[in-house]
Amino acid sequence: MSPERYQRIRTMLAKRQTDLTVCLENVHKPHNVSAVVRTCDAVGIHRVHTVWEQKYKLPGGTAMGSQQWVRQSNHDTIGDALSHLKSKGMQVLVTHLSDTAVDFRSIDYTKPTAILFGQEKYGATDEAIAMADQDIVIPMLGMVQSLNVSVAAALVLYEAQRQRDIVGMYDQQQLSEQACQEFLFEGGYPRLSRMCKQKGIAYPPIDDSGQIAADESWWQQMQLSPKAMAALKADESS
Repeated sequence: MSPERYQRIRTMLAKRQTDLTVCLENVHKPHNVSAVVRTCDAVGIHRVHTVWEQKYKLPGGTAMGSQQWVRQSNHDTIGDALSHLKSKGMQVLVTHLSDTAVDFRSIDYTKPTAILFGQEKYGATDEAIAMADQDIVIPMLGMVQSLNVSVAAALVLYEAQRQRDIVGMYDQQQLSEQACQEFLFEGGYPRLSRMCKQKGIAYPPIDDSGQIAADESWWQQMQLSPKAMAALKADESS
């Protein structure tokens, strides 16, 4: 990894927001999912959460846009997802037109926040709306009553980014060094990262110049085939 790429990744990681996230409920069109994840990357979101009922599951191998730089957590149900987010102390907002909905710009996004976007045609489920802390809307003056989900996500997320930038939240690193090291290795050495996953080998540390700081035993393990590595681990555990 070149020093320039190392510094670029480090700069990105230093601005990642661990207490701002998006939850996609049954958003199933690949281009929409990819567009939302790309916006998440652009505003510094570290992790997105997804829930897909069986009929909405994405085809295997479907890319999630900037997934290399944005972590994903998938949940079996929307109840599981929102309970998890609330356990992290996050306010849960849902884009939903109701009598209690407020303009999305009136929300304080400097608080730990999760923003829920529902399925393209039908929106968020009743369960999701009931569990959310606040309904939000994007004011619209034309004949249509909704925007494409990826457009709506971009508008809300950039308002969150604007507020957080004003108070300096992008000036303080939130990610742990361990998480940064994982991103640095995967982003700087993607082929070796894939090999580590195949063989079950722990990632090595990355030094301040972007180079792998591994001992000889790590390099020796990397030379082994996955089968030989599995046999070695079996011998060590016996």
